[in-house]
Amino acid sequence: MSDFLPTGIQLSYIVAVSFFFFGLKKLGSPATARQGNLWASIGMFIAIVATLLERQVLNYQMIFVAIAIGSVIGAIAAYKVEMTAMPQMVGLFNGLGGAASAMVAVGEFWRYLAAADSPPLPTTITAVLGVLIGGVTFTGSMVAFAKLQGIMSGSPILFPLQQIVNALLLGGFLVGSVYLCFLPFNVPVFLGLVGISLVLGVLFVIPIGGGDMPVVISLLNSLSGLAASAAGFVVMNNLLIIAGALVGASGIILTIIMCKAMNRSLTNVLFAGFGSGDGGTAAAGDGAKVDKNVRSIDPEEGAMMLGYARSVVIVPGYGMAVAQAQHSVKELVDQLEGLGVEVKYAIHPVAGRMPGHMNVLLAEANVPYPQLYDMDDVNPTFNQTDVALVIGANDVVNPAAREDRNSPIYGMPILEVDKAKHTIVIKRSLSTGFAGVDNGLFYQDKTMMLFGSAKDMVAQLVSQVKQL
Repeated sequence: MSDFLPTGIQLSYIVAVSFFFFGLKKLGSPATARQGNLWASIGMFIAIVATLLERQVLNYQMIFVAIAIGSVIGAIAAYKVEMTAMPQMVGLFNGLGGAASAMVAVGEFWRYLAAADSPPLPTTITAVLGVLIGGVTFTGSMVAFAKLQGIMSGSPILFPLQQIVNALLLGGFLVGSVYLCFLPFNVPVFLGLVGISLVLGVLFVIPIGGGDMPVVISLLNSLSGLAASAAGFVVMNNLLIIAGALVGASGIILTIIMCKAMNRSLTNVLFAGFGSGDGGTAAAGDGAKVDKNVRSIDPEEGAMMLGYARSVVIVPGYGMAVAQAQHSVKELVDQLEGLGVEVKYAIHPVAGRMPGHMNVLLAEANVPYPQLYDMDDVNPTFNQTDVALVIGANDVVNPAAREDRNSPIYGMPILEVDKAKHTIVIKRSLSTGFAGVDNGLFYQDKTMMLFGSAKDMVAQLVSQVKQL
């Protein structure tokens, strides 16, 4: 079909794809991510305009009204959403993308049925794939959103014979798909496939714990791209196929990176039911830790340790994000640099609840990009670091990942803050992280616990440092 497209449309598609490629390239670095987003947006604008000119559109007014309504909703949501809730918003985006792709597949298949025209076999196959991937992406993303938002428990939800039920549903979907390839006019079977895909999405995500949400978000993002690509095959739009493939490929690459950062396979993430998501609630000083001792300090002591250090590495975690403490952290760093202290930020790949979550939060506080160091670059420097300041991080600094072969997180690459000369941990309590594993770092002799809200404690540190 593409051979009959006007030359201008074809050239526009090539230009749009080029913008997508350049945008993805720039999105690979925090310093150029904003430009990459702009480039990709321009490419999408060109793609939409070209497609509307190429296709026979029945009602332009309805399309423009839908675009206007969607743009207003999206702009308001993006403006009002807090940075800590960005993972939930990304989950919603993934889900809506999957739903849109599934509806395109359903609509195209229904168009053939309404005309009493048997759809070609390739159309039937791609429509079924679009329904499966889009449906799983939609309901799976909604469950991920509910877990992240606290609407439902972040703990893995398991029930007897769960994997067998999943296998039976998937088998039923395959049988129904084969049936439709030969008898496509059976509407109940087609609607049954739609229902199965939606149920599979729910069952796909509920057994995954909150600690694995960064991986789930990445994987669902990849699935939303694959759903879009399948929709492109259904409506025979080459640009949609390419755009969906780009999203699918980048999402699965990011998923693999996240799995490596956790030293776990994708199958283990999806089927092990690992990560409680809620963590423990043992407060400092309660009876849960009677066999271990911790050394606690107050903000004045912490300020003296930081202010008289030569080098400080700050490790932000989700606790910092929840407390919205990034601006206070930036103020603390400015004060320390004014005293001649060298300060770096150490960013773990899975810190927070979404890939790049910490980078976005710190960028919001105008933290210079050169101060952000990834795990591989910063770990060799901890031996020469005077003070490591951990703010709300837990699993990503747990020495058990390196030392305890019986620990469920053993082998996961961590930020080796325990190798610094001194470590200050700001945390509300001694509760476990998403993995539900006690952190031996809290009980080491050179670790000082500063108990309290990240925002309050950092603000008090700033006040005390100013007096030095």
